[in-house]
Amino acid sequence: MITFKILRIGNKMSLKNKVYLVTGASRGIGAAIAENLLENGAKVILHYNTAEMSAAELYEKFGPKSCLKVRANLEKRDDVDCLWSQSLAWQGHIDGLVNNAALMIDSEPKEELDIWRRDWDRTIAVNVQAVADLCRFGILNFQKNGGGAIVNIASRAGFRGDFPDSIHYAASKGAVVALTRSIAKGYANENILAYIVAPGWVATERVLPKLNAPGNEKAIEEIPMGEPAPPTEVGNIVAFLLEGKARHATGCTFDINGASYFH
Repeated sequence: MITFKILRIGNKMSLKNKVYLVTGASRGIGAAIAENLLENGAKVILHYNTAEMSAAELYEKFGPKSCLKVRANLEKRDDVDCLWSQSLAWQGHIDGLVNNAALMIDSEPKEELDIWRRDWDRTIAVNVQAVADLCRFGILNFQKNGGGAIVNIASRAGFRGDFPDSIHYAASKGAVVALTRSIAKGYANENILAYIVAPGWVATERVLPKLNAPGNEKAIEEIPMGEPAPPTEVGNIVAFLLEGKARHATGCTFDINGASYFH
């Protein structure tokens, strides 16, 4: 006879006073995620690397009781370790992790071999190894504290591939998909949940110049909705997942691409 353990949580879960680490939180998608969480009462570690002034804007808006700024170069393993230790020490625990930071370096096979390998090394270091290391830290922390949530920002490119100058980026995001599903499968019975959010084109300060460049008109034309997604929509999905109202969606992918699946 099969029996089921029903965990009754209800619909009144809140982000208030929960602690979340968001990587790449100073600009674009990461800033939208962090701001959404903060507006809903969460405490957020704002990771940044070079954009300290942008991170400072959120910090000044919400204050030191709600935010902690931590600089880390995710290409460096020691920086990744310090990011986690500083984040954990701030409030003594972390309820959730959002791996958003990523490198997008244009690099085609026609590049010189040393440049090609350098770009792959940097991309894998930030987009895969740092994500994996932070997930590991998160899992070990959540196991001690009754569970937690991980949201990994992948990409449409991780499923359908990308242009020749972004092969390494697409490959790294495919790895993030497999990593996240493995975590969801392996740790669901310990109340450790893991979700994939896979945006297509998003209207950020990094992406808009590329979309608006001459010759890139097809990038918008391939989106049935006719426009890139606003970063706030990614923030909305991440906040919803961290709030715990879709626990049985662990391991699932949430696409935000304006229906641009197959082009």
